[in-house]
Amino acid sequence: MALTPPDLSGSTAFITGTTRGIGKQLALALADCGCNVVSTGKTTDDDEAELDGTIEQTAREVRDRGVEALALELDLRDEDRVEAVVEEAIDHFGEVDIVINNASAIQLANVADLPANRFDLLTDVNVRGTHLVAHAFADHLAELDEAWLLSNSPPVVTDRSPGKAPYAWSKLGMSFITLSLAKELNSADVGCNTFWPVTAIDTRATRYFGLGTEDDWRTPEIVSDAALEILSRDPASCTGNSFYDEDLLREAGVTDFSAYNLTEGDPAPMSAQMFDPAFEREV
Repeated sequence: MALTPPDLSGSTAFITGTTRGIGKQLALALADCGCNVVSTGKTTDDDEAELDGTIEQTAREVRDRGVEALALELDLRDEDRVEAVVEEAIDHFGEVDIVINNASAIQLANVADLPANRFDLLTDVNVRGTHLVAHAFADHLAELDEAWLLSNSPPVVTDRSPGKAPYAWSKLGMSFITLSLAKELNSADVGCNTFWPVTAIDTRATRYFGLGTEDDWRTPEIVSDAALEILSRDPASCTGNSFYDEDLLREAGVTDFSAYNLTEGDPAPMSAQMFDPAFEREV
């Protein structure tokens, strides 16, 4: 069954971490639905980094889809810069009604093996960065008739994560902030939700950290399709949820996920089980 994407014409989305991977795919998918995009991240055209992708390149591809884009350099660890970028985005577009916390730092390590500076990076980018963006946008979103704040982070279902506790702490913190904001903005028709892939997703981080093989991965399109399914709902009633991509798409009528797979077969629920070892797919 083909998905019916929402009509996001007239909307503007502020997305963190759009240089590549899931963030870039989110930007392009929303643009295909008519949404303007604020593309943010650390890698710019002026950098001499060896990594593929920049915030400007994503913005150019968004504009190729017939909508407006604004590329703004952003280090989520810089509180003043976060506030300035949010203000610039709102001034430029008049309003921003979709905010997606996607940018994330990752390092899977035992407590004994992770130095303090790496712990600080994980917490500063992931949970503190989510807080800074949410803090900067909260009053603006509450003033709109309808708005969304979404975070790419897992359900809070565990109180421990041996082997990756610092990373898990920071990702679960993203969800904790987002779900708490759902209650704080409940009367303002702002839908605050998290979304998370069941399987590992083919990104630079997945490949760099050797999280399985191509047999275990799906394309970023499954995550963007899941996010669009959230955005097709009513934010006044769809708030305070932690969604898995497969569950969202099943509810939308998808029964065959093979189009998202890199190889033949059914990838294991590696990403869900990273935080919930007891996770099992619905039969």
